[in-house]
Amino acid sequence: MRIDPQAMLAAACEQTGLRDFGSDSFREGLVLYCDAVSEEAQLNPIGAMAVPAQIHAALINRLRLTDWVKHHPEVREERIEAPVFVIGLFRAGTTLLSYLLERDPAHRPLLRWEVDNSIPPPTPEDIASDPRIEAARAAGAMLDQINPRVRIVQNEEPDGPTECIALMNQDFKSLTWEAMANVPSYGAWLHRTDHRSAYEYHRQALQVLQSGGVRGRWSLKSPHHAMRLDALTAVYPDARLIVMHRDPAVLCASVCSLITTLSGTFSDADHGRYIATHWTDMLARSIAGVDRFRDANPGHPLIDVHYADLAADPIATMRRIYAALGEELDGPALAAMQAHVAARPQHRFGHHGYGLEEFGLDAGAIGERFRPYIERYDIRRELVG
Repeated sequence: MRIDPQAMLAAACEQTGLRDFGSDSFREGLVLYCDAVSEEAQLNPIGAMAVPAQIHAALINRLRLTDWVKHHPEVREERIEAPVFVIGLFRAGTTLLSYLLERDPAHRPLLRWEVDNSIPPPTPEDIASDPRIEAARAAGAMLDQINPRVRIVQNEEPDGPTECIALMNQDFKSLTWEAMANVPSYGAWLHRTDHRSAYEYHRQALQVLQSGGVRGRWSLKSPHHAMRLDALTAVYPDARLIVMHRDPAVLCASVCSLITTLSGTFSDADHGRYIATHWTDMLARSIAGVDRFRDANPGHPLIDVHYADLAADPIATMRRIYAALGEELDGPALAAMQAHVAARPQHRFGHHGYGLEEFGLDAGAIGERFRPYIERYDIRRELVG
């Protein structure tokens, strides 16, 4: 199948009656992604419906969000102050950490349902009962029926926190698109292109979302950020940055399993070799991005957290994070985090089993490749499986 980007743009305009997408920054990525999907992804019938639908949804929300700002120019004056970003590494416990941060009433997470359907922005009265939540729940249930394993490897509740790439995909500079389909040419472009516009769109979206009155310090997360800290901090100079660490052999196996599961929902082709090579390289780029930023910006501290510590004692680890932020974890925030940990045992949706060998990877070779990372951060090795 072939996806025509001009037809996608026209369909979004026709459905909304809008034509202004704001900046043209998204257009190159849209065209390149449509070409890559058409030529490289080998979509199955499910993918042939789902991927264009996701492109359409991204364009629809961009149109509506741009129109909202046009008619509510005061949104541009909304201040995003000292947001907390969990910047990665991917598959290192960032989801658990983001859910714990969300429990703090002083925080404002980016919610799954509001990133795809942002207009009108939620209000304090309806943020927990908005009908868009059930629409997002129904969409998630449909994906669970198609591939139940997705819920095991990457569970997100519709009214829970989601990753920033769910907004950045509306500028078509996002790992979202690579997770859905194996698209080497788009991936190569994404690695070399400037991401500043995606973060500027991200900030505008946060301004819109908080303008409805649901405020607090934003707590955000995505492994995408580790590779683009220059662009992130250019847009958010006062961002507070948290980086999760874990045995790279486990990270490689887990991310390969995740991408195989997600992209395998939409393609029946064997992309195993590409996934193993590409996503192992992505881990290396993430680590290099963090190290490069850390070494070049000693005045902008990063808070380092080990997955093993978070898994063993989430509350003690959160206390250390808050102390690094110059705050104390107590009161309602502490009680809510304790309740969250007690109510959500690990593997409640099933065990996410994975091994390096199924992706043609070797633990010894990975250990050697990532030895500088392991030694710099004193990473504890784990059994993979």
